[in-house]
Amino acid sequence: MTFVSLWCLFYTPWVMKPAKSTFHGTTILLVKRGNRSAIAGDGQVTLGDTVIKQTARKIRRMYNDRILVGFAGATADAFALFSRLEAKLEQFQGNLNRAAVELAQEWRTDRALRHLEAYLLATDGKATYLLSGTGDVIEPDDGILAVGSGGVYALAAARALLRHTKMSAKQVALEALKIASEICIFTNSEIMVEEL
Repeated sequence: MTFVSLWCLFYTPWVMKPAKSTFHGTTILLVKRGNRSAIAGDGQVTLGDTVIKQTARKIRRMYNDRILVGFAGATADAFALFSRLEAKLEQFQGNLNRAAVELAQEWRTDRALRHLEAYLLATDGKATYLLSGTGDVIEPDDGILAVGSGGVYALAAARALLRHTKMSAKQVALEALKIASEICIFTNSEIMVEEL
């Protein structure tokens, strides 16, 4: 190989590098106000700097529609965690607290699960949890959780709306995600909201 061909091999800019590109571009927000809880998520999925899908569904109902779960991170990983959480909910008769703790312990100790790159936000209308890729189960003090690329913007907007308006949990989740979509380039305005 000549110097020129080696230079081209290592220094040619690539439009897309599949080995280094990852799917991302998600904002998921969970808001609890009074006895109502809502999860909002945008629909955008990106690969590198390209929008692949604009209407992805990142929120699911589980256990006879009594549990709401939203995800951020690698899609296949999130679906694997969804199915495991659903199995834990069945095992513990819909007890979200117990299912979340058991899933987090499994996530932390199972060799294959440890490599999953996803976050889950879950609520049964009473409790709210963030399940992280490190095996953490986090319950917020104020009933608001956000993950994903626009998570910090959605979280800040939701806190301000809860403090200074009388909007419902669903309205706060929707408006906060709209605000995040105006700031975060990986978050679009195709917003889905589910409420318990």
